[in-house]
Amino acid sequence: MDGQNRSDVTVGLEVGIVLKQHQSSGKITEGIVKDILTKSMNHPHGIKVRLTTGEVGRVKTIF
Repeated sequence: MDGQNRSDVTVGLEVGIVLKQHQSSGKITEGIVKDILTKSMNHPHGIKVRLTTGEVGRVKTIF
């Protein structure tokens, strides 16, 4: 799963996200989903989430 569909992303799921400042490099940050911020059912760049650490980014991988 690539994190583009909101139905695939749930609170408590372990995911890999790309933070805004790492979009050019594509560096992945791993964490647990605290909040789902994207309201639409899908997004071509990934669903935007907030991790339990407070970091916000778009989901690239789901573990």
